[in-house]
Amino acid sequence: MAPSTTVGQISLPRQQRRLLQPIHSPKHKRVTATPPAGLIQELFGGDAPQPLKPRRASDETLAVHAGEKLGKDADEASTDSIATPIVSGTTHWFKSSEDLIAFKEGRRHSHEYGRYSNPTVKVLEDKISALERAEATLVTSSGMNAIVATLLALVPPGGHVVTTTDCYSEARAFIGDRLSKMGIRSTFIDLDDIESLEAVLEKDEVTLFYADSPTNPLHKCVDIRLVAELCHRKGTLVCIDSTLASPINQKPLTLGADIVLHSATKYMAGHHDVIAGCVSGSQALISKIRAWHHDLGGAISPNAAYMIIRGLKTMALRVEAHNRTALEMARLLECHPKIERVHYPGLESNPWHQVALSQMTGYGGVVSFEVKSDLCGTIRFVDALEIPLIATSLGGCESLVQQPAVMSFWGKDAEEKAKNGIKDNLVRFSFGIEKFEDLRDDILQALEKI
Repeated sequence: MAPSTTVGQISLPRQQRRLLQPIHSPKHKRVTATPPAGLIQELFGGDAPQPLKPRRASDETLAVHAGEKLGKDADEASTDSIATPIVSGTTHWFKSSEDLIAFKEGRRHSHEYGRYSNPTVKVLEDKISALERAEATLVTSSGMNAIVATLLALVPPGGHVVTTTDCYSEARAFIGDRLSKMGIRSTFIDLDDIESLEAVLEKDEVTLFYADSPTNPLHKCVDIRLVAELCHRKGTLVCIDSTLASPINQKPLTLGADIVLHSATKYMAGHHDVIAGCVSGSQALISKIRAWHHDLGGAISPNAAYMIIRGLKTMALRVEAHNRTALEMARLLECHPKIERVHYPGLESNPWHQVALSQMTGYGGVVSFEVKSDLCGTIRFVDALEIPLIATSLGGCESLVQQPAVMSFWGKDAEEKAKNGIKDNLVRFSFGIEKFEDLRDDILQALEKI
């Protein structure tokens, strides 16, 4: 299979291309008065200023405006509402049979039935595509639905998936247990041993490489450029789950990946109040995944789509706060006498720092660390915290904390925990947007309880 489409070749939807035009583009028609040459001379004391060079809109701007309906030129609806309308109708009508035929033949853009597409959902998909530099995006009812639809669409019976030993646990179970019953082989490799990937690629025909980057909860990082180069030589597709990074911190498609996945529940929605997933890539690949998604029925509701649209508008601001707090806290914990080890790729001492530095602009809001204590002592630390809530998930405004041995791996045997790098004293802290000093003081007082 061919490698991922390059950024320069990507053809974005018309409203996004219009948005991405710099404000000085001739496509932005503005009524302006042309000052006489004498006035320019008087104002600038010399030659007239040179026009600014065109530039791509920033992520901060794209998160607010990309995919939105832009007045009378909008594709989705003729409305001038600043807030994206929530179109709750499940089915859409056509003006005539001729209108319907034009839609079926692709000559007219519209919507037919809510399980296939929806105007509000389309706005969200276009916004995510702009942030990921993707040709197309599919938004689903959950991150797991996005993973399942992607694997079923891109890996046929007789295919071969290579993934990592510490990818998302439910994805790992689906790949190892469910796909094997469909005649699909799977190989699990350790990210610490990239030579094993090269060996598998040389030995077998691999359909898809699937991995999280960074991983959860130990924050290992896939060298996406290297992996994409190795896989594309053999015609293997590369799929990266970038949930722990967010589109603000990392853009796998620009690094060579073919597909990027997210649990949109996390940083994108950002408020612990909506479940969703998304997958972005080339139009050809997303069309294949969309066809499977239609059969699986994992459509997101328009109300949920609107909540994610609203969350995305502040994502850049929130992720900046997450990044800043997590990095400062990781540095503090690394020097604390009651902490054995800190897992965070933003630390220069972290073994994955150079990889993260080469492909990320920030390192996310999750920090994992090992307390100098046993299971019970670590429980005392977690219970002594006053600000964070003991809960799973990440990427929201509220700080969350969990002890994986008690939360995700409770009831698992020692071998299973060891295989996944889960120690009894490991803590995963998802920092919210509270004031750093408050979180710092809370963690320090809780450590004194050990």
